Amino acid sequence: MSSNRKIRMGMVGGGQGAFIGAVHRIAAAIDQQIELVCGAFSSDAERSLASGLEFFLPAERCYASYQEMMEKEAALPADQRMDFVAIVTPNHVHFPAAKSALEAGFHVLSDKPATLDLAEAKELSKIVEKTGLLYGLTHNYTGYPMVKQAKEMVAAGELGKIRKIVVEYPQGWLATKLEDSGQKQAAWRTDPKRSGAAGCIGDIGTHAENLAEYISGLKISELAADLSSFVDGRLLDDDGNILLRFDNGAKGVLHASQISVGEENNLNIRVYGEKGGLEWHQYEPNTLLVKWLDQPTQVYRTGNAYLGEAAQLNSRTPSSHPEGYLEAFANVYRNFADHIRCLLDGSQPSAHVLDYPSIADGVRGMAFIEATVASSKNNAAWTELDI
Repeated sequence: MSSNRKIRMGMVGGGQGAFIGAVHRIAAAIDQQIELVCGAFSSDAERSLASGLEFFLPAERCYASYQEMMEKEAALPADQRMDFVAIVTPNHVHFPAAKSALEAGFHVLSDKPATLDLAEAKELSKIVEKTGLLYGLTHNYTGYPMVKQAKEMVAAGELGKIRKIVVEYPQGWLATKLEDSGQKQAAWRTDPKRSGAAGCIGDIGTHAENLAEYISGLKISELAADLSSFVDGRLLDDDGNILLRFDNGAKGVLHASQISVGEENNLNIRVYGEKGGLEWHQYEPNTLLVKWLDQPTQVYRTGNAYLGEAAQLNSRTPSSHPEGYLEAFANVYRNFADHIRCLLDGSQPSAHVLDYPSIADGVRGMAFIEATVASSKNNAAWTELDI
């Protein structure tokens, strides 16, 4: 099959009224390497069709369910069917949709967390291994150029042995019982049947966990967590404070909250080694602060020639221009599409192409969620991750 064409994408979820679907479609389109060819955009057949027509898709490629989509796409000639599926639904649909796609022969790029629970994640990992197909996870914050610069500097040993990591992700949008107002995003994120065992920790805590492991190259081995549901009547956590122990002996603090009034998406991280430290804030993503024992703090900026290869390859705007959320998201999509293209060509993907979150990250994310919930229920007892 020739790769001298765009990579064809199908989508599960993301139709009319959806929150994150449009972000995925924009990110996929930025490099002009991917085209949307089909979708099951809603569990409501009429809404799925209406959504697909808005995207100028033919009616016969707008499916009533993801099961129908997998079956009918697999039956199409190889030069017409989709290459991969983007799953952009609430959490409880992630596993069955991914399983269905992989078993039908399609690669999968899924929103996070990977599944509803750890058992599903482990089963999904076995399916990915058995099929030999690609699976990616849109932990999009790993796509920022200065995050990649931080990772590269840590891996090169510039900071020395890592001792401490502090990562925070406060929001304030769930400071009231918004789910009772009919707000769709609040409703499913606070529903255990659709969100899973955790609320805030599953939604944004996993981003903080993934970012800490991505930049440091370390793995969380155990944790002690104190979760709270501050809003009366809320079934899942809306705030979490977690102590971390990493596999090299480093210690960490992870704070995630959706009741921190006035905060938007204030994701930030500080990494401290024996010789130096790093600090990055999503509010100002073009800047990486680099701190030293015996030198003034340095300010690294996106788009400059002094940056490492990974940061430069993942920069899209001229120096001093904003490099933002959509571009970072697009870096995940581009690398995933490039990996598919390598498979079509029979060529070996570079380390940069392989730089996107995988099923292993998905399993670790679910293990983190379940360990956090278990620890909190046991009065913040130290709890190992079940990997």
